[in-house]
Amino acid sequence: QVQLLESGGGLVQAGGSLRLSCLASGRTASRYAMAWFRQAPEKDREFVGGTSWRGDRTTYADSVKGRFTISRDNTRNLVYLQMNSLKSEDTAVYYCAADRVLGNTDSLYEYWGQGTQVTVSS
Repeated sequence: QVQLLESGGGLVQAGGSLRLSCLASGRTASRYAMAWFRQAPEKDREFVGGTSWRGDRTTYADSVKGRFTISRDNTRNLVYLQMNSLKSEDTAVYYCAADRVLGNTDSLYEYWGQGTQVTVSS
């Protein structure tokens, strides 16, 4: 079992930055691939990016490539989503997810956090 808890969301102006954190708890939490998804109102949940359990492989959605960076600290069971150059279309609830294998489809992920709201004002 893995429990995930996101933090760091909030209100930011367009062009600004935010860093989200995801704390994973559980005996083998550091051995899981971790991903970030987001869901805007009246839209499907979409993949933002993810990292392998070692952190040696990361992948991003085209919409955030070059602006968002995922990193992880397995000594502290933390995964970060650094978001720069934020746009109004980045407004969404952001979720952290974990599973054994890194993928870009939400159905692949067994464990989910409760989400944190990010609002970008234009």
